[in-house]
Amino acid sequence: MSPLQTMIRQHRTGQAVGLPSVCCSNAQVLQAAMEVALAHGTPLLVEATSNQVDQYGGYTGMTPADYIAYVRDLARSVGLPDERLILGGDHLGPNTWQHLPPAQAMDHARELIAAYVAAGFHKIHLDCSMACAGDPVPLPDSVVAERSAGLAEVAERAAAAAGMPPPVYVIGTEVPIPGGEASLAGGLQVTRPDAAAATLAAHADAFAARGLHGAWQRVIALVVQPGVDFDHSTVHSYAAAAAAPLSAFIAGKTEHPGLVYEAHSTDYQTERALHALVRDHFAILKVGPAATNALREASFALAAIEDALVPVEHRSHLAQVLERCMLEQPRHWQKHYHGTPDRLRLLRQFALSDRSRYYWGEPAVAQALERLYANLARHDLPVPLISQYLPEQLEAVLDGTLPPRAGDLARHKVGLVLARYVRACHANRADSTGEAVC
Repeated sequence: MSPLQTMIRQHRTGQAVGLPSVCCSNAQVLQAAMEVALAHGTPLLVEATSNQVDQYGGYTGMTPADYIAYVRDLARSVGLPDERLILGGDHLGPNTWQHLPPAQAMDHARELIAAYVAAGFHKIHLDCSMACAGDPVPLPDSVVAERSAGLAEVAERAAAAAGMPPPVYVIGTEVPIPGGEASLAGGLQVTRPDAAAATLAAHADAFAARGLHGAWQRVIALVVQPGVDFDHSTVHSYAAAAAAPLSAFIAGKTEHPGLVYEAHSTDYQTERALHALVRDHFAILKVGPAATNALREASFALAAIEDALVPVEHRSHLAQVLERCMLEQPRHWQKHYHGTPDRLRLLRQFALSDRSRYYWGEPAVAQALERLYANLARHDLPVPLISQYLPEQLEAVLDGTLPPRAGDLARHKVGLVLARYVRACHANRADSTGEAVC
């Protein structure tokens, strides 16, 4: 049985356990996640999305095999054993090829799934919810399920051919588009139990029609909307009462004891809310922009320290370089940010949705970050400046557990975000109110 299946069986037998899923390709964020996993003695689930990584390279330039090698190299650099690392693929389906007719788009999707599974990705989110050219909008559940089952069939064959353990699957997609975020202006609707039941039934029928009985037993999670999300400046917090009917539905699925919910867009939820989500069977918690935004905050704080220590002509000017790069290449934010020039400037720099995460790999930004770190490496970072700009890191610096170096300070800030997820899923349990109990 897969470690993921074991965790879910434990959850369904009454243990308030779960698993965070770090959806990211940034090296510093991934290293921070690995350091947190090491510190807490937990496994680490890392996921690539279909627009980040595909058979043609995605926006990161990495194929699935490249991404696996990249993450495993990072794990080795921090001492995280391979057996503690689980790789997943998110929103795998025709997402990138929606502009094509369904037959062509699904041809690409089949190649995508085969490449992910053959490379060693174990957790596969089958997402065929997006309409392709000429499709009805929205797609009927039966069409989504039939396409997803077809991709599962490809995944089963790919795993067998590569000598890989058979993958586990996630179905459903009541979430924003991959890489996007919802507007919370109109509020959020928690998934209705009857909608969850319809999704499950359609997929069960589609898997059965293809003889995928073993694969169906490895469907570990259904993606739903538990009533949590964020946009550029607002966070919609978890309300257990609103999600109670949905929670009760999955608890009653005794015929499928290996099934939980996967909650996307849990970024910026409080630790108390994360405990409550796990308690209520939203046992896989996706996080991405909250981690990259913590890295952006740390980088801007380090740049402020640089401003205090380094003459202007030698500074990295990181924030200005990032802003210039985003203006010169607006494709990652211009469809998402709207308003006056001043509002757009603020959103590019500070929005919770953190579209700036797409630009850290750009040569000019990477060079500015390297210069920032080099400049700070020439100085003993003064405690008053750490206190002013990175106060969460000050105590660890003072007690000697955190070196006052730029990279260590940045990863520590990201790690504080990710540690909340690990504690909610592993280290503690939640009582009936969602309060953490040691």
